[in-house]
Amino acid sequence: MHGTGDARRGGLERRHDTCERLAAERDIWMSTAHPEHGPHQVPLWFAWDGRAVWMSTSATSATARNVREEPRVRLALPDTVDVVLLQGIAECFPDDDVPGNAADSFADKFGWDPRREDAAFVYLRVEPTTVRAWRGEQELSGRVIMRDGVWLE
Repeated sequence: MHGTGDARRGGLERRHDTCERLAAERDIWMSTAHPEHGPHQVPLWFAWDGRAVWMSTSATSATARNVREEPRVRLALPDTVDVVLLQGIAECFPDDDVPGNAADSFADKFGWDPRREDAAFVYLRVEPTTVRAWRGEQELSGRVIMRDGVWLE
């Protein structure tokens, strides 16, 4: 966690810090919604491949159900001082159809491989279309560091 201080980071520094956190962090909050059941939010383990966030959940979970009905999602790292919010479209991959390098990276990071479970799991891939990052009020201006899938600055 970082202090808010008075220093305001530029866009390139925010991007660098955000990518470092995405590579290092373990947990992310995923928010989904279903037309009939409403919003749902859950913390998940994730792996960042440099372009997309990869997560895994039970194939029968509310998260998987919601993504199948409405793939637009929001993700948030669990720090309220050093905020990182991502928005994108989730793709759902059955555990027997996930790209091997993504599943292997996930298993290496967590020491757990959903493909080896008896129950069915899905992998969720979200390539961000929008990323917001800020530390304190002084960084609210310029907090959008990715728009339409393109890093700014």
